Amino acid sequence: MIKKILRVLITLGGGSLGYIVGKLVIDYNLLSKIGIMSTSSVKGILFIIFCILLFLLFFYFISAYVTKLIIKTIDCVEKRLQKLPTADMLLGLAGAVLGLIVASLLANLVKANSAISTIIVFIVTVILVVVCADMAIRKKEDILNLFSNMKKGSTSKDGKLKNIPKGTAKVLDTSVIIDGRIFDLCQTGFIEGTLVIPNFVLDELRHIADSGDGLKRNRGRRGLDILNKIQKELSIKVEIWEGDFPEIAEVDSKLLKLSQVLNGKVITNDYNLNKVAEVQGVPVLNINELANAIKPVVLPGEDMKIQIVKDGKESGQGLAYLDDGTMIVVEDGRNHIGDIVIVTVTSVLQTAAGRMIFARIREEVKMLNGK
Repeated sequence: MIKKILRVLITLGGGSLGYIVGKLVIDYNLLSKIGIMSTSSVKGILFIIFCILLFLLFFYFISAYVTKLIIKTIDCVEKRLQKLPTADMLLGLAGAVLGLIVASLLANLVKANSAISTIIVFIVTVILVVVCADMAIRKKEDILNLFSNMKKGSTSKDGKLKNIPKGTAKVLDTSVIIDGRIFDLCQTGFIEGTLVIPNFVLDELRHIADSGDGLKRNRGRRGLDILNKIQKELSIKVEIWEGDFPEIAEVDSKLLKLSQVLNGKVITNDYNLNKVAEVQGVPVLNINELANAIKPVVLPGEDMKIQIVKDGKESGQGLAYLDDGTMIVVEDGRNHIGDIVIVTVTSVLQTAAGRMIFARIREEVKMLNGK
C-alpha cells in the first residue's frame, strides 16, 4: 500500500514539475526565440499539456526504482535509530532544535535578497543543526551529570532531598540467575537500582528448563524459581526487557550491548563474560569476585583447626575445606585423613577462581569418635 501511494505521489510530482517547466518555457518565449514554434495561446496550452504528459510518463516509469530506494533508506534509518540509545536520540534531537533556533536568529540578521544569500543561509542552517546535534550526543555524559547534580541539589521545604538516587540498571545474565546467590544479595540491600532481565535470557532459561538432560533441566527450573522469588518476595524493582538485537547471535554479546544501551551494569559469575566486558568497557559486578572479597582474611603464621578429608594431588598431601569452600592443602596430611588437626598457614594463593591455603600440621588431635 505504501509503495502504491509513493508511486502516485512521485508521478503527480512529475506532472507538477512538467507544468512548471512548460509554463516557464512559454512565459519566456524560449521556443519562439530558437525558431521551433511561434507563440500563441493555443499552442502554449498544448505545449504545457505535452510537458505534463511527458513528465508524468517519465516519473511513472522511474517511480518504482525511486520507491524502492526511499523504502530502503527508511528501513536503514529505522535500524540505526533502533540501535541508537534513547538518551542519545533525545539529546541529538534537542541539539538539532537548538541549532535550528540559532540558525533562524542568524538568518533574521542577514536579509536573503538574492538566490546566493538564500543558499548560504540554507547551508549555514544545515551545518549548525548537524554540529549542535553531534555536540549534544558527544557531551551526553556531561549533560546528564549536570541534570543529575541539579536534581541532587534540589531540596524540599523540610530540607530533605526530593530525589534520592536509585542506582543504575543491573542486567542479569543466565549464569547468575541459576546460581541463586543474587536473591540473597538483593535481600541484604547491597544491590540498588532496577534489575533488568532481558527476554532473550528468559528464553535461554526456558530452553534449559525444557532440556532432556536432568541436570540442565533442574538448573533451568531453579533459575526460574529464583526469578519468581525475587519478583514476589523482594521490594527491588524488576523489569523484563522485551527488546532484542536480531543482528547479534550470542546471548553474552546481547547482554553487553543492552548494558551499553541502558548505561547499566552486568551482574554475572561468568569469568569469560567478565573479561569480554572489561575489554569493551562495560561495567561488571562479578558475584564470585564479591564472594572472594568478603571471605575472612588468613595470614601466613596463623593457626586453624581443620579436618583433613582426603588426599591431595602431590605425594603426602592432605586436603581440607573451610565452611566457605576454601581449599586447604596440608603438607604431610595424607596420614591424618579423617582426623581433626591444628595447622599453621604457610602461604595463601589468590586466583580468579578462588582462594587456596597452604599449611603444615602443628598439633594433631584425634577425632571425638575415638579414632
